[in-house]
Amino acid sequence: MKFFENGDGLTEARGFFCSGIHCDVRGNKDGKLDLGLIYSKKPCGVAGVFTTNDVKAAPVLYCQSLLEDSNARFHALIVNSGNANACTGKMGLADTIKTAKEVARHLNIHSKEVLVCSTGRIGAPLPMSRITAGVKDATDDVINEFDGALAFQQAILTSDTCTKSCSAKIDTSMGEITVGGVVKGAGMIEPNMATMLAFLTTDASAENSYLQSILKKAVDCSFNRITIDGDMSTNDSVILLANGNSGVDLIKEKKSVQAAFVEAVHSVCANLAKKCVSDGEKVTKFIKLLVKGAPNDGAAEKVARCIGNSLLVKSSWYGEDPNWGRIIDSAGYAKIGLEFETVDLLYDEVCVLKNGEPVLANKGTWKEIVSKKEFSITLDLKLSVGSFEIWTNDLSEEYVNFNKSE
Repeated sequence: MKFFENGDGLTEARGFFCSGIHCDVRGNKDGKLDLGLIYSKKPCGVAGVFTTNDVKAAPVLYCQSLLEDSNARFHALIVNSGNANACTGKMGLADTIKTAKEVARHLNIHSKEVLVCSTGRIGAPLPMSRITAGVKDATDDVINEFDGALAFQQAILTSDTCTKSCSAKIDTSMGEITVGGVVKGAGMIEPNMATMLAFLTTDASAENSYLQSILKKAVDCSFNRITIDGDMSTNDSVILLANGNSGVDLIKEKKSVQAAFVEAVHSVCANLAKKCVSDGEKVTKFIKLLVKGAPNDGAAEKVARCIGNSLLVKSSWYGEDPNWGRIIDSAGYAKIGLEFETVDLLYDEVCVLKNGEPVLANKGTWKEIVSKKEFSITLDLKLSVGSFEIWTNDLSEEYVNFNKSE
């Protein structure tokens, strides 16, 4: 497998075209790109993983209803930023359907072959007159095979500071296949996903059920292992489109190719998830937190999330203070039966606690490690073999300033 950190992302897979245009969803008349389109002339197999929030945005409900058909095929996906179309009642669903119909009309396809996503502020109606006008421009670009990969990435951003993309390429007996991906997300990030939209494309083909199994496992090992601020949103979605443009049918390929494809999807998801954490709203540090030695994996996850979502812990990381007491306190209120006198704690590979005893000789090194932009923490409970890794970050006063109003 060959992996590429950035680039065009979605259009790296053959047969996919993207566009990104300005239709002034926010009403600011600032020229910001805010409507993106993915298009494939060949129909695509699909897989999708969506928010588990009880309150789901209209486009999430719409996509989930379409994906209930295991044989569903799609040609396009339209997404707007600046407005989540969430908590908008019957009108919100009607606007989602209207958006799909407008895309279908311009591309001469059926509206049920169009997926719809939104991200942005909750509770405001979509400015449909501006969106329908924007759909015309977005579809014109993909029909003319305009190179809009970067424009699409820019169009889906909200509070992100940068675009996020990557791709992986695999050799097969039929030639090369590609998995490309992009993501947006910087705030309200807590599994399952949240205010995070990720889109993957591949020029291989496979049945929806096969793709769904692979994507679900990849999401569980990536997007569902990140937390920025502990808040779950209404719109989070990860969608994989497979158009088969390479001529490679994964089901007919040998096991080694299938395994390589799984690895590619997992690698793309993991890379995009880490980029979300690194681009968290006003954050300065990326922390990889591993909890092991728990009674089971579920208990390890509970401990990891208590630590990763602790405002006191995240604030100390921002202050470059190796305050291990806050970490242990957070682990304790997970209430999984932790026995402090057996606990080991490490910053990177440097021991902080050994069997519950502070290793004070290493205190200067703790400070150096926590001062870095990226470091790891390992908490070994030494109770059993359960483990869970989470990716998180710090919390700054700028986060508060940024989020105290919209």
